[in-house]
Amino acid sequence: MGNLDAATVSGRILLAMAVLTVAVRVVGWLVSRIGQPRVLGEIVAGILLGPSVLGLVWPEVLAHLFGPQVIAGLNVLAQTGLVMFMFLVGLEIDVRSLRGQGRRVTVISHASLLVPIVLAVPLALWLHPRFGQRTDQLAFCLFFAAAMAITAFPVLSRLLQESGLLSTRVGVVSLVCAAINDIYAWIMLAVVVAVAKSAGPAEVVRTLALSAGYLVVMLAVVRPLLRRLGHPSIWMMIAVAILSAWTTDQIGIHAIFGGFLAGAVMPRDPEWQRGVEAKLESMISVLLLPMFFGLVGLSTRIDQLTTAGLWLTALLVVVVATVGKLGGASLAARLTGDRWTESLLIGVLMNTRGLTEVVILTVGMQLGVVSSTLFTIMVLMALVTTFMAAPLITVLKRRLPGGDPAAAAADLAGAER
Repeated sequence: MGNLDAATVSGRILLAMAVLTVAVRVVGWLVSRIGQPRVLGEIVAGILLGPSVLGLVWPEVLAHLFGPQVIAGLNVLAQTGLVMFMFLVGLEIDVRSLRGQGRRVTVISHASLLVPIVLAVPLALWLHPRFGQRTDQLAFCLFFAAAMAITAFPVLSRLLQESGLLSTRVGVVSLVCAAINDIYAWIMLAVVVAVAKSAGPAEVVRTLALSAGYLVVMLAVVRPLLRRLGHPSIWMMIAVAILSAWTTDQIGIHAIFGGFLAGAVMPRDPEWQRGVEAKLESMISVLLLPMFFGLVGLSTRIDQLTTAGLWLTALLVVVVATVGKLGGASLAARLTGDRWTESLLIGVLMNTRGLTEVVILTVGMQLGVVSSTLFTIMVLMALVTTFMAAPLITVLKRRLPGGDPAAAAADLAGAER
């Protein structure tokens, strides 16, 4: 596109924003009509507008819509959207729900984390010479393990709501296990970022020490202050989220951690939280996240998977991810007393990766930990594991006692003992 004047760039950015917003909403709606979460269609919309589809069919339009200067402008909006999305994730996770959950949740959550990691590390060692030559092997393996172990908490919540499983024992166990999984996975990712950005062990220690100090400040100082305010106003919450994101970025870890932590320290009042989410979600899902999906689509290069070997690698990643997450969670649930139907249902729910996976992969791309080809393979894995969830949930629900998920609700107390 060359160097354009500021007015032209602004116009191109506005056009790109409009195209992304319409595409994400339309494809998201179409996907929801076949029983899939909207987020799956929103990711697909970004891929359709990228070089993998639009770039092959109409490269001139792609170059006009998404030139380098436009991408730079959209990236600011995308980063803002990510920070605010992670703020909502932090707002939804109530750490108090992790207390007193008993043996079943402890076993399932740790098995669904450790089994994927154990399977991911050998695969990462094999992938590193092929896709991570420019990356430290430790950072690459840690990142790959974290990406394989994640569960998409927001997508899982939506799936449980849409399937009627949210108030059942299976739903509660899955949500709590996902929360525990994601806390561990975000900690792993923070270590990866520290290792990848550092100039040596001393720098890693410094980054982790500053991160721990900031965590203490947020929990011991900021959270009590916010509680005294009662219900902070929207502008105050946005300011806290962005300032927290800036701080974690300056420390040396990604801005998304600051956004997440800002949400986690907000006051806990379910009715107030629902009101906050309703006000912020429209801005984030309609305006800001489409920018993120567009950039993901531009980075997802399915057209680079030109050999059978690359497609077999993608298949291997999907299989290992599914066996590790679905298999690990299902076996753990079965060993702790669940029937096979409930065990498999928990495994399917825990195997959902969706948007959270894409967020982690984007961080890896920004750090240079993963190549564009491996990024594409991992995005495909996220799409496949998310896509398979809804139909499998429908099949397994029919095999629950009485064919009704409410029949499992009577077991809810068992998850808390």
